[in-house]
Amino acid sequence: MSKIEKVLVTGKTHTKLSSSGNTSRGHNGNLDIELSTPGSAKPAHVFVATQPHPTAEQLFAGAWSACYIAALGLAAKELKVTIPADVSVDIEIDLGQTGNAYFLQAGLNVHLPGLPHEVATAIAHAADQICPYSKATRGNIDVYLNVQTA
Repeated sequence: MSKIEKVLVTGKTHTKLSSSGNTSRGHNGNLDIELSTPGSAKPAHVFVATQPHPTAEQLFAGAWSACYIAALGLAAKELKVTIPADVSVDIEIDLGQTGNAYFLQAGLNVHLPGLPHEVATAIAHAADQICPYSKATRGNIDVYLNVQTA
């Protein structure tokens, strides 16, 4: 994989787990989506407050974070760990350039407050193995995973 020499644009989202449904918000107010899982009674996506022109990077980050946060729940269940109520995922997707070539890179910041760091890290890595977006990008773009428990 090629490292990005120059970042052209970054799409950021903050997605949090909620009993009423997951929400994904863009860092600059361009994206505010209620998300649901397949088979749920709620619509798949409700665009609550979409301002003009969220970037493709923001949309990708929002979709990935919704999938990944669901995978966190599955991973925690498999590991027999109760996931904290205030779980959240911040994803940044960079569109960048190296020479004349364009690339994407991603950063996943996983917040699992109150869990021991080694347990939270195990859940985050297991979720990375479950999430279809993580699988699709694995080996194709540079991705870092950062786990926070405080």
